[in-house]
Amino acid sequence: MSVSPSLHLPLSTIVTRLRAVGCVFAEDEARLLVGTARTADELATMVDRRVAGLPLEHVLGWAEFHGRRIAVDPGVFVPRRRTEFLVDQAVGLARPGAVVVDLCCGSGAVGAGLLAALGRIELYAVDIEPAAVRCARRNIPAGQGRVYEGDLYEPLPAALRGRVDVLVANAPYVPTDAIRLLPPEARDHEPRVALDGGADGLDVQRRVLAEAARWLAPGGHLLVETSERQAPGTARAFARHGLTPRVTGDEERGATVVIGARPATA
Repeated sequence: MSVSPSLHLPLSTIVTRLRAVGCVFAEDEARLLVGTARTADELATMVDRRVAGLPLEHVLGWAEFHGRRIAVDPGVFVPRRRTEFLVDQAVGLARPGAVVVDLCCGSGAVGAGLLAALGRIELYAVDIEPAAVRCARRNIPAGQGRVYEGDLYEPLPAALRGRVDVLVANAPYVPTDAIRLLPPEARDHEPRVALDGGADGLDVQRRVLAEAARWLAPGGHLLVETSERQAPGTARAFARHGLTPRVTGDEERGATVVIGARPATA
């Protein structure tokens, strides 16, 4: 291993420390830490924080998502690679100029990905966590989208009802009893409200679905990330609320998305 001439900390030392606490990709993480730190003291602090169990993305201050760096502060839900599939599906249904709403937006990663892929869209993003909203406002420039703090649809302008072409929701879907089984990085360092989906994991999804048809334009689409096991229940909830569902997935990324269409005519 080489030694960074500016930071004076051998990569081998960092790798050894990361391996000792169970970091599977210790070499890759060490390079990212060295490449991000600006001083030797900052690098030492970052390594200490990672060894203490803080998620790598919180240590770096960013996460790689859909080919972009997304700012992620401590205490904010880290965007997962599987959620890139949600972005891909939404891109396939949207068009430049579409009205897009991103509920449970977290860091704003999905909205930022849609802006990058589609160009100019009318984007509205919402999250209930103040720290997430602050992050989303950094990742979604004010001139390209609006970010609101509040509970699901509550803070959105009423004028959007019946106008939304694409509604995406990466709502929490971990069953309450399963949260204790999550890796400590998620369980201990991400907000519970971004993880806990209630007894069966579908509580927040049901709340999204209960009002979706009022906000969607005729022919508009709702896309919800879920798990393969939960997808049938999610799809049934779509149908109960008047949306025609289909389930799609990406095995490589471990991603499952349920897509529901509002009928184009009454």
